[in-house]
Amino acid sequence: MITVKKAQLYKTVFKPEDLPDTPYNEVAFVGRSNVGKSSLLNTVVKNYRLAKVSSLPGKTRSVNFYFINDKFFVVDLPGYGFAKLSKAEQQRWKKLIESYLIDRDKLKGVFLLIDAKVGPTEKDIIMREWLDYYGIPYCVVATKVDKLRKQSEKATLKKMIRRKLGIDEDIQIIPFSAKTREGRIEILKQIEQFLEQ
Repeated sequence: MITVKKAQLYKTVFKPEDLPDTPYNEVAFVGRSNVGKSSLLNTVVKNYRLAKVSSLPGKTRSVNFYFINDKFFVVDLPGYGFAKLSKAEQQRWKKLIESYLIDRDKLKGVFLLIDAKVGPTEKDIIMREWLDYYGIPYCVVATKVDKLRKQSEKATLKKMIRRKLGIDEDIQIIPFSAKTREGRIEILKQIEQFLEQ
């Protein structure tokens, strides 16, 4: 399993033409606005100030490249589905996210984040279909599982996500909490598996 010894912001990108060309492999975090991508990144690398975290949706407006152990990148993508943005800004984000996901030959896997309390949204389903269409390997991370109060909700979480998202048993689902750090080890193991492909 990967041990994170060093993590630093490498580049912040607002336009597709500014995406860096490097020899290093990458994994990416994608999900709707306010699902917890930056919190997940901070928890995984054990640096709670690396990526800016906000309770306001739509805070991450760029593609942020974080260089880990001087060996690979973890890429934090802008959240999709943030309705308060102008149509032009929503289109800019969409183009930026799609340009990154389609054109990155060093992209080895994507973590599709789903809010455990909300469940998969229509936009999450579209993203899953999109990843399948382009043949991009992915796993699902169910964030904020500490907010599930009932034991029955926790017990049926994976089944509910599989059914609503339309995925079968070969796609891994990792329950995660930035608060309790549940799922951190599983995510590090999955990062390693993606990078070895």
